[in-house]
Amino acid sequence: MKACVFTLGCKVNEVESASIMSALADRGWEVTDMPEAADLYVLNTCAVTAEAEKKSRQAVARLQKLNPSARVVVCGCAAQSDPQAFAARGAYAVRGAMRKDGVAEAAVRGGILLEEEAGFCELPFPRQTRTRAFLRIQDGCNRFCSYCLIPYLRGRTRSRSAESVLAEARACTAREIVLTGIDIASYRDGDTDLGGLLLKLGELPARIRLGSLEEGAVTQEFLEMAQRAGNVAPHFHLSLQSGSDAVLRRMNRRYTRAEYLRACARIYHAFPDAAITTDIIAGFPGETEEEFAMSLSMIAEAGFARVHAFPYSRRAGTAAAKLPDLPAAVKKERTARLLAAAQRAEQAYLDRFIGRTLTALFEEDGGYTQNYIRVYAEGAEEGGMYAVKPVARERDGCRAVIVKKL
Repeated sequence: MKACVFTLGCKVNEVESASIMSALADRGWEVTDMPEAADLYVLNTCAVTAEAEKKSRQAVARLQKLNPSARVVVCGCAAQSDPQAFAARGAYAVRGAMRKDGVAEAAVRGGILLEEEAGFCELPFPRQTRTRAFLRIQDGCNRFCSYCLIPYLRGRTRSRSAESVLAEARACTAREIVLTGIDIASYRDGDTDLGGLLLKLGELPARIRLGSLEEGAVTQEFLEMAQRAGNVAPHFHLSLQSGSDAVLRRMNRRYTRAEYLRACARIYHAFPDAAITTDIIAGFPGETEEEFAMSLSMIAEAGFARVHAFPYSRRAGTAAAKLPDLPAAVKKERTARLLAAAQRAEQAYLDRFIGRTLTALFEEDGGYTQNYIRVYAEGAEEGGMYAVKPVARERDGCRAVIVKKL
């Protein structure tokens, strides 16, 4: 019997899907993540935007066409948002976003069940590769940004026990472990916050990379703990969303432009070669050209190594949905300007490292350095860690030569 687990949305969904695949494999299923003929389909959905939720609903029909007699089990944020929409499309079972530990059982029992959140939901260890593993340490969010439904769908923030995190990390054979969650900056287990967790993970031989952070997490104490751990990659994804204080207030983001820049300065002081990457929304409701210019100028001022820029998408049920939306053409044009500025900033960052020796972990089609520079080098083996020297900048990274294998 074959099961296919199909995933839409964020990295946390991908990690949870890998755990669902492990649970199904333990029950005797032959499991794949490729959309092909199967006896069971598990669809892990996304609802971060209205378009994502629409694609999640459409995916049910796509999977049913591959095998009309197969059972389809739907879980995740879109299922939490509107379970009846999936039941009406013929889903055998619907589970929500908060308790994905019951998805494998749902393939047997069927029906609609949206479990209440009850502490951190432990999932089976996903099967690991020797290159990179994603370790889920937290779920939920308390921030309630005005454009986002996730706190309503994923629930309030909940942290995995440090003991459980360490147990999975110690069992992991990957050379790099990425800490993931909806808001890992809020991680806390008793007296152990995110910085304390990094200190505990400092015992591992693997490189530790952080998922997305919020400005408030980047304190001097946190950065000192990251330094002391000794194996934390100098790459910090620090969500910005806007460079305008007025827009940040409308977004219900709890920092100012000046506070964000001070957090960047603290990072650069602790890790001079750090890559700071970010997200910026173009065309948030009411954004004037002057307010947009503040976001545009932040790209160079903060020295971002990479920027994910995207147009604002109205999401029904959020506070921002009540505000007058900007024309699509304005949002598209501003996104294009952000992306052009982001490309210039990324090129400037890459140029700093031409001719310098860096450490890179290679995957099938290239590798990433400790500070998240994409590199390509002849002779690198998948799963290998190498000292490399970038020799030329390319469109999406750098061509490099291998100095030695580590």
